[in-house]
Amino acid sequence: MTQVSHQQWGEVPGLGSVDLWVLQSSQVRVEVLTLGAIIRSVYSRGKDGQMEDVVLGYDDLEGYVSDKRYLGALVGRVANRIGRGHFVVEGKDYQLDINNGPNALHGGLRGFNKAIWLATAVDGGIQLSLTSPDGDQGYPGEVQVSVSYTLQGETLTAEYQARSNKTTPINLTNHSYFNLAGQGAADMYDHVVSISAQSFLPVDDTSIPTGEIRAVEGTPFDLRKPVLIGPRLKEIPGPGFDHNFCLSSPGDTWAERHAARVCHPASGRVLEVSTSQPGVQFYTANFLDGSITGKGGARYRKHNSFCLETQNWPDAINQLAHHSPCLLPLCALLCRVWKAVC
Repeated sequence: MTQVSHQQWGEVPGLGSVDLWVLQSSQVRVEVLTLGAIIRSVYSRGKDGQMEDVVLGYDDLEGYVSDKRYLGALVGRVANRIGRGHFVVEGKDYQLDINNGPNALHGGLRGFNKAIWLATAVDGGIQLSLTSPDGDQGYPGEVQVSVSYTLQGETLTAEYQARSNKTTPINLTNHSYFNLAGQGAADMYDHVVSISAQSFLPVDDTSIPTGEIRAVEGTPFDLRKPVLIGPRLKEIPGPGFDHNFCLSSPGDTWAERHAARVCHPASGRVLEVSTSQPGVQFYTANFLDGSITGKGGARYRKHNSFCLETQNWPDAINQLAHHSPCLLPLCALLCRVWKAVC
């Protein structure tokens, strides 16, 4: 049985009050903020019986208000990158704000991660909802979106729904950074990772997919069998993993699939992720640089955590061979974007 409670956690000037919701089962405790639908904490028990918070975050609301690394946040309207912030829908050009090199990233300068969501209790969890007006961050159409976080035993499930009155791209995900040793651990080199993908998307020097869908066979991106991540990171060109792994191909039947498994042998903690989305972006915190002070005074540095961002393929709106991210008017999007077993 999951206990659900909430309390006021602070106030954002000009936006309103922010609540902290707690989902508590016998094995796991999850904390969620109404700001950005942020997963603030996930406490999980190790083989020594001790509960540890395995999600990076901040001690206070100000940390999340000023955060630029999307710690724990729901990102949208479009997660990941859109090349040069430009796309065409129904013959009309749209130009978004540029906030990541030459590209648009994670919904814009003030994406869904900076909005205060309306929260209501549901069986075993919480539902958060938001209305994004037509033209928000440059995107067409008014979009009504919601996410439900529910906890059953050790399983945390995120289910997203969206509806628009115009054709518009939608790609939603959660951007939690995990370290199964505990959120203050120095690195995640002792984690063992596997991802159930036969192929991945190579990227250019601005992290936009090149258009090639490349087999993982014979490359450092072959994570189909468990791999100790520290040595494997030394084989990856660039600062680390920040790539889409292809869980399904365009035209495949919609289905929930196993995506990834991460194990921390020293603590005995395991994170398993499944999703109905066609891809998972595996990111190894390449751009954390020690400038962020997190919970308990921890300094968050490069490779101290990882993200498993289940989502559509990056820049899909501009790449015809990819899964279309467009939501049509009067149609509803329903997807189990992220299901994690801690």
